Amino acid sequence: MGTNYYLEKLYQDMRLRSYSEHTQDVYGRAVRKFLNFSRKPVEKLNEQDVRAYTLHLMESSLSKCSINTYQAAIRFFFGVTLNRAMNYLQMPRLKEDKDLPEILSREEIAQLLDHCENPKHKAIFALAYGSGLRVSEICALRVQDIDSKQMRIFVRNSKRNKDRYTILSQQCLEFLRDYWRSFRPRHPEGLLFPGWRNLTSITEKAVNDALKKWLGVAGISRRVSIHSLRHAFATHLLEDGTDIFTIKELLGHSSISSTTVYLHLANVGANLVSPADRLCSNER
Repeated sequence: MGTNYYLEKLYQDMRLRSYSEHTQDVYGRAVRKFLNFSRKPVEKLNEQDVRAYTLHLMESSLSKCSINTYQAAIRFFFGVTLNRAMNYLQMPRLKEDKDLPEILSREEIAQLLDHCENPKHKAIFALAYGSGLRVSEICALRVQDIDSKQMRIFVRNSKRNKDRYTILSQQCLEFLRDYWRSFRPRHPEGLLFPGWRNLTSITEKAVNDALKKWLGVAGISRRVSIHSLRHAFATHLLEDGTDIFTIKELLGHSSISSTTVYLHLANVGANLVSPADRLCSNER
């Protein structure tokens, strides 16, 4: 059986498990690249091919997180689509670096929005920072998901197929209205940010390319992605006194451990006094 047969079965297996379209796209591309690299009949693939491909990826510019995502896709392909037992000890996941995410400051975000002259891009940046949306969630937004009466946004089929609500800022609402007046998007399924010829949604690459462009225009020399605006949303909420459990729900995290990383980013101790300083003052 040819490669196309197995790729089609891979997509069927993911749809049967209600994987999101984003996950299907990522896993599909990862497996296709693995098959192209191996250049062997699917029936003859084994752990050694996965190891060779992993080493190849490690020599590229991909992050350890991305490589682990590729491995997860290949494991799914072997375990589910091919229904083959594998010795996963021979295909270890890479130990990921625990670097803190880089975020833009409040001043830099204001500077970015001030210099952005494209209403569509400005609305997207405002959604990422003002509502904490993932880039995939922004690309999938529909017009009906924006609730200007309740000042909230409905996020459908997000990561792990969870629905949730997050907040809608007044500033973001104004940017969305400016975008609507300028572009009047007319996608048949109501996508808020349609892409080429209104046929599909805007791509994640297009969003990140737009951010890179407007950061340059604003004179901000930082190598950040659109996801950094989501990190800034959570960090600044924490600095402003929002409890971490509320932030967890707004972000759509499954575990509070994913949210606690922002405790390391937030400047929550700016107004705290060390007990050592209080001890010294008492001695006086």
